[in-house]
Amino acid sequence: MTESSVLLDLSDGVATITLNRPDAMNSLDVATKVLLLEIVREVSENPAARCVVLTGTGRAFCTGQDLKEHIQILNSGSSEQLFRTVDEHYNPIATALDEMAKPVLAAVNGVAAGAGASLAFGCDLRLVADTAGFNLAFANVALSCDTGASYHLQRLVGRAKAIELLYFPRTIKADEALALGLATHVVPAAELESEVRTLAERLAAGPTVAYGSMRQSVAYAAGHSYAEALAFESRMMQRTGATEDHAAAVAAFVAKEKPNFQGR
Repeated sequence: MTESSVLLDLSDGVATITLNRPDAMNSLDVATKVLLLEIVREVSENPAARCVVLTGTGRAFCTGQDLKEHIQILNSGSSEQLFRTVDEHYNPIATALDEMAKPVLAAVNGVAAGAGASLAFGCDLRLVADTAGFNLAFANVALSCDTGASYHLQRLVGRAKAIELLYFPRTIKADEALALGLATHVVPAAELESEVRTLAERLAAGPTVAYGSMRQSVAYAAGHSYAEALAFESRMMQRTGATEDHAAAVAAFVAKEKPNFQGR
């Protein structure tokens, strides 16, 4: 029996989504994109998932589009099918990750290239193995960027650097990725899983609605005026102020106790 190309593990509030095509460097064929979108949407709607981790098996995090499948479709004369995948798969996956009302971490275990790099950039934090790296490989196959790269990359490194990395693709090793702001933390490869788990469990035990509201506030402010951002902050403050976690945290503060957040 063939193992699934995307795995989901949910334990202790942490939903770990693992791309599982190690022989293909976790590249994304149509079946994997369909399944990934389904699983991302599933964990987004599941209140038991209070933090999400995206990672890969083997030597790669994700190398983007499966070019073997890509060229088969191209040679079949069905090129329109190739480029529908942006609207049918890549954009919905990126949107589902972006709109997640809970923290999202990328555990970058190996190379993240093309759309794989874009997916990592769309996460809140990127914990990167010291043996891993990023590559904005789109120009190498004469394609534009996708899966949110144009949006997230320049916010991480600035417009000029983003253009440089897109025009002249190369592997950005972990130490440079950290210096540029593409990586949040770089850890020894052997310690990546445990480091990610520690951070994810910490977030999963936190005030999930507050985290989600912060995430949404930052995203909203990126495309709106200061006045609009303040008004949105007010709405998020009203939302979080009505949660059980807020009431419990205030009571715990007065009692000089540690709050026990339930994520609601």
